[in-house]
Amino acid sequence: MKEQPNKRAVMLGQYIIEHKATVRAAAGKFGISKSTVHKDVSERLKIVAPQLYEQVKEILEINKQERHIRGGLATKRKYLLLRNK
Repeated sequence: MKEQPNKRAVMLGQYIIEHKATVRAAAGKFGISKSTVHKDVSERLKIVAPQLYEQVKEILEINKQERHIRGGLATKRKYLLLRNK
């Protein structure tokens, strides 16, 4: 996905909105680093597509508020699997 950075930023923003995806999920889908996704949606997107940026910002803020819950659930699953083996 070595396309133009601005075009990539818009594609990432649309993907995050459509799937309510995390930065990590978007990075995995497009085969790029989390740092690149974050830079694209937080810096480039603000300049290229301000309305899209605002929508993405809202989703990423929700993800940020929920990440401790997802982490706790992942840890719980991990130890349940270990106990069941």
